[in-house]
Order: sequence, then C-alpha cells, then structure tokens
Amino acid sequence: MPNALTGTLIRERRLALGLRQADLAQAAGISASYLNLIEHNRRRTGAEVLGRLAQALGVESTSLSEGAGGALLDDLRAAVAAAQVASAELDRIDDFASRFPGWAAVLAATQQRAAHLERVVATLNDRLAHDPHLSASLHEVLSSVSSVRSTAAILAESEDIDPDWRARFHHNLHEDSERLAAGAEALVAYLDGSDNADLQGTIAPQDEVEAWLSRRGWQVTELESPGGRERLLGEVADLASAAARDLGAAFVAQAQAEAMALPLAALETALGVYGDDPAMVAQAVGVSVLTAMRRMALRPGSRAGLVICDASGTFLFRKPVDGFSLPRFGAACPLWPLFAALARPMTPIVQIVETAGRAPMLFRAMALCEARLPAGFAGSDLREAGMLLLPVDLSPGGATVTPVGSSCRICPRTACPARREPSIVSDAV
Repeated sequence: MPNALTGTLIRERRLALGLRQADLAQAAGISASYLNLIEHNRRRTGAEVLGRLAQALGVESTSLSEGAGGALLDDLRAAVAAAQVASAELDRIDDFASRFPGWAAVLAATQQRAAHLERVVATLNDRLAHDPHLSASLHEVLSSVSSVRSTAAILAESEDIDPDWRARFHHNLHEDSERLAAGAEALVAYLDGSDNADLQGTIAPQDEVEAWLSRRGWQVTELESPGGRERLLGEVADLASAAARDLGAAFVAQAQAEAMALPLAALETALGVYGDDPAMVAQAVGVSVLTAMRRMALRPGSRAGLVICDASGTFLFRKPVDGFSLPRFGAACPLWPLFAALARPMTPIVQIVETAGRAPMLFRAMALCEARLPAGFAGSDLREAGMLLLPVDLSPGGATVTPVGSSCRICPRTACPARREPSIVSDAV
C-alpha cells in the first residue's frame, strides 16, 4: 500500500531520469494534473496506477510504496552508531533512504566494508601472533636471508679467496637462494590460501572441522533421520588431515548422541515453553546444559554463537556470530563470562556484554562450567565451559552492561583494567 512519501519518491525518480511530468503522465496513462497532485502527496494512488508509474520509471512498485528496505535502514543506523555522530537525524533516516537510495546504498556498503575490514584485522592479528606454521615459515625465510647475506659479504669483502673456496661459497649461495625462494613461495601460497571473506584458512585440524561445519551452515540435521550419520562421516572422510578426520568423527559421534537425547522436535517444544534458557531446556528434557547449548546453537535458523573451552581456556569449539569476534588461538578477552564460569563449576553466569569497535553490539552471554570425574575421586576433574551468545537489540531495563573485546592487541578500550598489552588500534572507546 502506498505510504505518505510515495509521491515524493515518484518525483525524485522522475527527475533522476530527466523525464518531464507530461511524458511520465502519458506513459502511465494519466493526466499531467493528476500526476502533479500525486507527486505532491495530495492524492493516493491505486495499485494499478502505481504499477504503471513504476513500469514507466523502471522500478518495482514496492520501492515506491514501501520505501527503503529494513536491511538498508539497519546498515545506515549501524553507520551512524559507528561514526558516533550525535547530530545525525535518525528520525528522518527513512526519508533520506527513500529520497536518495543511491547515496544510502553507498553509505551502507561503506559500513559493511568497514565491518569486514575490522574482522580481517582481527583475524590477521590472531594469525600473526599465534599461528605456529606462519612463525616457522617466517623463521625459515629469515634464516635463508641471513645465510645469503653472510655468504655474499664474504665474497664481496675478500679479494684473495682460493678458487676452490670461492666455488664452495658460490655453491652455498646458490643453495641458500633456492631455499629462500622456496620458503617465500610456500609462505605466499599459504597466505593466499586463506583469502576468503574472513581469512578463514584451515591451519589446524580444529580449523578444518569448523570450516567444514561452516560450509554446511552449522547444520547437522541429517542426524535426525536414518543414514544421516553415514552421510556426515562420508564428508568427514574428505577432510585433508588425519587429525581433522578424527576430530570430525568424534564431533559426529557426540552430535548424534546429543540428537538422540534431545531431538529437534523436543528442543523446539522446550524453547517455546522456556525461551532461550539452556538451563531450563536441559532440566525439562533431562540433558546436560552444555548439550542444550550445543543443540540450541546448531539448530536450523539459530542466530546464536557458541564457544566451548577446557580448563586451560583452550577453545574446543567455536561457532561464530556476527558482531562478536572469536580469536582462533586463544588469548581472548579475560572479561568473557566463559572464563569466570571455569572458576565456579555448575554456577550459571548471565551477562549483557558489549563488544568493542566502531559499531558496538550487545549480546546476552550465558556461561556454565561442567566437571567430569572419569577416574573417580582419585583422579582429576575435567572441566568444560560453554558460553552461548545471543544478539540483543537493547539492554534489559536495569541490566548492567559489561564491555568486552576480542583480544587485548586489537581492543580499542585503552582504560580496560584487564588489559595485558597495548592495543595496535589507536581509537579509544
């Protein structure tokens, strides 16, 4: 149905195309005076007339009747929040997007690009700081450079070298140069192998498994039907490394057991009664809280992120969620509720957390640590903690918001009491 700005949108589109009012009216089969009233929002247009006007203007009728889409408006609001411009006229954002859809799209694309680059910086920082393969490759290149430099210095500074020794030095120089070239090519190939949207290259078995799950949209619904386990194991068999195949098979076995203990239909019923509370869901169906968290995060259409770690803080499972950066190799923000839960087994922790960056986002973080005694009281207790992350639009009334980050190196909150090292990000929040 046309809105109050439909006439304005028609006029803006006509002027952008360089059409005269009379020409558009003739093409739509209406009078110029009637079109003039429509463009000044003094007459409503029926669906038939609106359709003819849209066809003459080369647009969809919905773009004239409904204005800017919700996704575009959300991106514009995110751009305003990131820029922290208090004078922005948020109450007229729909008017702006409707009148100037091209400029609105440019701003939205710029906001999306900036958010993407922030994720790239976070991932690159994590890799440069903690990637053992990258560190070893760089060491190999630097060692080769040092050898070439030493040999070249001897040849350049020594005038009376025995011909046999000179030949040896030339031979060593050639071999070191070959080693340097091979190391550089391998390093470039390794870095080029992770040039997708978020630099999610697989560099460890856990990364391979998580990349496989990401390609599947984090869905394992096949386990709800006969033969599903075999289909998943067939995909796991195609993973590159033997360690990844072992981890993948272990994940499928655990996911199947949890699907049997908490089928999708029972999960949806429990969620309808208790909402997104993993403890209530677990209690209602008789499973562990971590099982409920995993089933909630992996169910179709889930917007939840999930992080699971062991007692050392090492990540065992990471399902990302937009707006909350998860480091690949640990060194995460110590203020995450996940780590507080490790110190208090079976004590639920719920916090509203706010991420750092140009466009901070709010999440409801629910964390719990479970302990097992596989060797009885005589053995050690094995702890696993999980943190379920659910995006929220606004903080509930009276709730305390906890500022958190990804890792200290890229967190812009300079005054954070938990900071371990200076940030490479200059802007303070």
